[in-house]
Amino acid sequence: MLPSLLAGTAAAATVAAGYQSMAPTGQWYGRTFTNAARGTKQIALTYDDGPNDPHTLRLLEVLARHNVRATFFLIGRYVEQRPDIVRDILNAGHIICNHTFTHPLLTLKSESETRDELIRCRTVIQNAIGNHSNLFRPPFGGRRPATLRVARELGLEPVMWNITGYDWNAPPAAVIERKVSRWIRGGDVILLHDGGHKAMGADRSQTVQATDHLITKYKAEGFAFKTISEMLTTK
Repeated sequence: MLPSLLAGTAAAATVAAGYQSMAPTGQWYGRTFTNAARGTKQIALTYDDGPNDPHTLRLLEVLARHNVRATFFLIGRYVEQRPDIVRDILNAGHIICNHTFTHPLLTLKSESETRDELIRCRTVIQNAIGNHSNLFRPPFGGRRPATLRVARELGLEPVMWNITGYDWNAPPAAVIERKVSRWIRGGDVILLHDGGHKAMGADRSQTVQATDHLITKYKAEGFAFKTISEMLTTK
């Protein structure tokens, strides 16, 4: 009986540990920023996996029309391909952040490999625009203690999210909006995608459309859209 109980407990612990390594709001493996105080009339729109031609540019048009600034977590190898889009993001007043160079699952990477991914991404962004934010988001949300330790040794602040639009497979805009809206309570960090980690050119037209509708809806309800940098200074 006791061996079976111990085996079950160990299995449950393994499952829980695996969940915490990917769960956006999990804090077992170290502190990360996931959202501002609940109930505050603030929302942060964050976009992963750009820069992406043409949809990052279309997204910038929507954000400019609404006078909203967002936070972009960029993949280094795409930054190398399209530094002009990175400059467009910066010139529009948005926050540019580190999303590694190749978008690996960092829980499977050594500390030296993780450090290389972060440094290479930082270097190509600096080559494109000079200094940028110290914010970092692990691909797929995957992290372990060593991941966060390396990031902080490099002066990076890990950022997760508490709401996702589940838009990586490009569902219709209405589906993205519904996924987001059901969880909005204020103080939220929303994960969306302006690119795709597999290749440049991922279709993000539905995310662009959903962004337009979400901003219209929540501005009308009195919410203010903030960057992660702004949320961090007021949390």
